[in-house]
Amino acid sequence: MNFFEIFQSFSSNLWIYGGTFILVLSLLVFVHEWGHYIIARLCGVKVESFSIGFGPELFGVNDKQGTRWKFSAIPLGGYVKLFGDTDPASAHYDDSVTGKSGKKRKMTKAEREQAFFAKPVWKRAAIVFAGPAINYIFAFLVLWGLFTLNGQPVTPPIAAAVIQGSSADQSGFKPHDVVLEIDGKTIKNFEEIRREMMIGLDDQKHFVVERDGKMIDIYAKPEKVEQEDRFGFKHSRGLLGLISTRQAIDIKSIAKVGSKSYGEDQTEAVVADLQRRMGTTFDIQVRRAEDGDVLRINPVGALNEHMSDPENELYGLLFVANTDKNVFMKYGVGESVVKAAQECWDVTAATLKALGQIVTGTRSASELGGIIRIGALAGDMAQQGIIALILFTALLSINLGLINLFPIPLLDGGHLLFYAFESMLGKPVPEHIQEYAFRFGLFFLVGVMVYTNLNDIMQLIL
Repeated sequence: MNFFEIFQSFSSNLWIYGGTFILVLSLLVFVHEWGHYIIARLCGVKVESFSIGFGPELFGVNDKQGTRWKFSAIPLGGYVKLFGDTDPASAHYDDSVTGKSGKKRKMTKAEREQAFFAKPVWKRAAIVFAGPAINYIFAFLVLWGLFTLNGQPVTPPIAAAVIQGSSADQSGFKPHDVVLEIDGKTIKNFEEIRREMMIGLDDQKHFVVERDGKMIDIYAKPEKVEQEDRFGFKHSRGLLGLISTRQAIDIKSIAKVGSKSYGEDQTEAVVADLQRRMGTTFDIQVRRAEDGDVLRINPVGALNEHMSDPENELYGLLFVANTDKNVFMKYGVGESVVKAAQECWDVTAATLKALGQIVTGTRSASELGGIIRIGALAGDMAQQGIIALILFTALLSINLGLINLFPIPLLDGGHLLFYAFESMLGKPVPEHIQEYAFRFGLFFLVGVMVYTNLNDIMQLIL
């Protein structure tokens, strides 16, 4: 898809992409800031304002406690301003207030008791930590609700086919192998295989597979490949070469069965050849790239009786798996708790590993995306349905919580780092050191934002 096609797609779906992005981001910002707000209130700190967005206020209302709840002009974040702070980032504080006469005066004892800076370090740390923490709690509750009420459609961890010449082929995988473990981790669905491969760049993996009732150890190193999505955004992943049970093959796309080649108008001959080979292992070549992928398959006749029946809705499709393509997992309340917690942990671990690969150079920094890429993903999820969008929101909430815990000045993690030093030293870090640190943090964060968004734009154009 070239730049003009992408621009036309975004323009024609502006409300889907832009609206969904702003809605999801505003919700997550509200959740994050509400965490700061509610713990601040519990710790006896007055909250002066709670804003969704930055910049000039669009509209708002005051509550009975004197907090100004408002929406601001730039909907790309938000903040709570705590009493005594001179800025929403809590980078500086002021122990004076403006009286009714308009003149500055020192805080009274009662006012000081409501100021954030005057609270013990553990209370300040709790207020700061509450933002990232509630992002994780929110994601956990959303995932728990989804798994409990809706269940989860998963693809069995079965190799329906093997790409010839791939790492899986060279390592000894065969059609219908069931992947049970990867590096000691139990695998329950194909999505987990895909996730392990996506972050396993250049790492040799130990697979335990079941084949004909026997357990087999296979050692395979995924091939590092760079892929491009339909918008032009690039990302690296480890390609093993297994085809999931979800993927059916359009018979019209088959160019070769075994050693025999077929033209695009020879569908009936292809069907006849396939039917003769049912229950055996053989290769087919699929028209995809210049030469096409060559797949090693072992299709089951009972699952392909529809193949030559024009009246069947599955007519013209070849299923290469030996089982149903999807399994719908329904979890109980207790099971959903474990499953939701595991998903939060897996997403966090995968994100940290991917970031580590960027730092070490294993993965390109061009994979870091900004608001354009997030907006594109949000729009795509909205078009896939409400369940996909809810799941995307939960995963984005995990990432928002994780990023805010990084020990970078101005982020929550940076404040927590200073509080840790304060606890060890018995006094706050000197103001001039904090000042330099906050300047560095601001410079770094602005630089990352500029880089990621320019990166999105350049990948769309080029």
